Amino acid sequence: MKYIEEWFNDSIFWKNFAPIIFDDKHWAEVPDVADSVTRLAGLSLYGLASRGDGGPRALDICCGMGRITAELARRGFAMTGVDITESLLETAREDAAYENLDIEYVLADARSFVRPGFFDTAMNLYISFGYFDKPEDDLLLARNVYESLKPGGTFIIETLGKEIAVKDFIPGEWFERAGYTVLTKYEAVDSWAGLKNRWILIPSAEKLNAKRVEKTFTQRLYAATELRDLLFKAGFAGVDLYGGWDERPYDQNAEMLIAVGRKS
Repeated sequence: MKYIEEWFNDSIFWKNFAPIIFDDKHWAEVPDVADSVTRLAGLSLYGLASRGDGGPRALDICCGMGRITAELARRGFAMTGVDITESLLETAREDAAYENLDIEYVLADARSFVRPGFFDTAMNLYISFGYFDKPEDDLLLARNVYESLKPGGTFIIETLGKEIAVKDFIPGEWFERAGYTVLTKYEAVDSWAGLKNRWILIPSAEKLNAKRVEKTFTQRLYAATELRDLLFKAGFAGVDLYGGWDERPYDQNAEMLIAVGRKS
């Protein structure tokens, strides 16, 4: 199925913004996130490669550069990463080849990727849920993941909960990163159904021939109960909600929204 061009289906955007979004902090947290994903999925942390079937099969949907995909592969998971951006997958494949990691990377739209009853667990991480223009496409992604899981499988989503977006809202900020001055502006739209982002990258004097880059996009926001209802509608028998990778409650102290859908 063909979809219209949406803001995230833009290789130039990711080329310019990936070093800004995936900074050193987000690479440093990879082992802890992988620990938490493995625990929430109900799988052993280590020794997975000794299993005769090559380890649990895991799907990283909207995997990007394979930040978490590669870490789980190092631990013995049989990994499949799916993304719509070829340039990000090229980077992921190069890194996997350098480490001799056997990872399957698939160029596909998450709304059309289905592999029935194949995976033990699936994940959609780092606020990459809610990108689509149509709300029903979020449900389509969740149903695809549900169909792709084995009985007892889990779907783990890490996103920015609407409650946290409201509580921590700032109209904008600026910072220096990766040779750019980064200006950001934020605006709630449609009664907090989405958060409009405007990012402006201004190159430093050292970045010869670099140009000013700007991108505006809107991401759909879900309250915890809304995301839980969506996963139930997709077919999941149980849904757990957390406010952090340490499995703290999703309350006024939550740092993020993590939802874990469980297939019966």
